[in-house]
Amino acid sequence: MIAYVTVESPIGPLLLRTDGVSLTGLYMDVPDRPLQGMNDWQEDANAGPLPEAVRQLEEYFAGKRRTFDLPLCLQGTEFQQRVWRALTEIPYGETWSYGELAKRVGNPNASRAVGLANGRNPIAILVPCHRVIGADGSLTGYGGGVSRKQWLLAHEGLHQFGRQPRLIRPSGRIERRERGGPKGKARSAE
Repeated sequence: MIAYVTVESPIGPLLLRTDGVSLTGLYMDVPDRPLQGMNDWQEDANAGPLPEAVRQLEEYFAGKRRTFDLPLCLQGTEFQQRVWRALTEIPYGETWSYGELAKRVGNPNASRAVGLANGRNPIAILVPCHRVIGADGSLTGYGGGVSRKQWLLAHEGLHQFGRQPRLIRPSGRIERRERGGPKGKARSAE
């Protein structure tokens, strides 16, 4: 059985998927209706690790959690799995370049292959592919969109990637929290 739950977050809705034992997916671009292959999925917020995953994500977004402790099942090639395991070694608030990640998986000339594996990471945020940047320090592609990557890095205290976290609304509209003004006041950044 594949179960899932959709939760709201500061970067938009997140879809969490489980096989009943482990978390098997965390996706950012949540469709309005089931995609092909999702017909067999059952919405069940209490299945397997989903309640704990939701709690830990809420703590992460509230700034109260830096690491995750959940059973994960990452399905991919042996190389992809090595890359994904290495991603979990990148500490909160730090970044590695694709070249550094390639060195960590034992193949220093595989920056592009590492980038492809990084882009196929099925469990975003918990397996922190957002912490991988270009060799020149630039934000490069991200499956959830560069604006989400920027938000996540700024949230983790890497202010060179964004002075203040912006909220990404499900509508795609981006809002930035104002400093100083009334609490909770947001303005459109469109």
